[in-house]
Amino acid sequence: MLIVERWILARLRNRSFFSIVELNAAIAELLEELNNRPMRHIGQSRRELFEEIERAALKPLPATPFEYAEWKTAKVHPDYHVEVDKTFYSVPHRPGAAHPPDVEIFHDHQRVASHVRRSQRSGHVTVNTHMPKAHQRYANTTPANLIGRAARIGPNAAILVERMLRDRPHPEQGYRAAMGILSLSPRYGRERTEAACERALLINAITYASITAILKSGLDRASSAEPAKPTPPHANIRGSTYYQ
Repeated sequence: MLIVERWILARLRNRSFFSIVELNAAIAELLEELNNRPMRHIGQSRRELFEEIERAALKPLPATPFEYAEWKTAKVHPDYHVEVDKTFYSVPHRPGAAHPPDVEIFHDHQRVASHVRRSQRSGHVTVNTHMPKAHQRYANTTPANLIGRAARIGPNAAILVERMLRDRPHPEQGYRAAMGILSLSPRYGRERTEAACERALLINAITYASITAILKSGLDRASSAEPAKPTPPHANIRGSTYYQ
């Protein structure tokens, strides 16, 4: 690489190119010259050594090109999905690993599921055949069970969890978020969690992230019925009569 930098890149550093094709052509020309140039201490060129020693030792390229892969161990959640790059892919109830461009899930070195990788980092990718016949009873979890547990926190928590499950294509896709809401009560207390759910419903922010943001910022302690303070008079504020 040092020789290439000195012989090729250094000789091109003051030239301007307006396309990759033009740049590649200039590099190829200098590379050919470098390979055919005799090396001082050997007396032969790189091309001659390649033809004499290396070419006969080369093996044919693989029939299929190499595919770059990233592997991770993934936990299958009660909604029978695994998380890959903030997107959830369904599996037939087995732990797995994944790699691009497709998401493939393996168990005991056998592929059990495959999905087309989503370009957007959100949502669920679900294959209907992955849904068990009795998925409502998987891990003793049902929509009614989750809503009932949320009702112990308060009516707004129950409404919010019910909407989380109802707004998904499959209710099971909302299990994880609903369980997250239930887990907030032991940390923040029932009253604060219920108040945060009430505020989230008022602003239509029906996500676990919204509830946690409300609790962390303390917005749950602000009264939702508190009247808005009037805007102080100012020369730059036209007021509603301007638009009549």
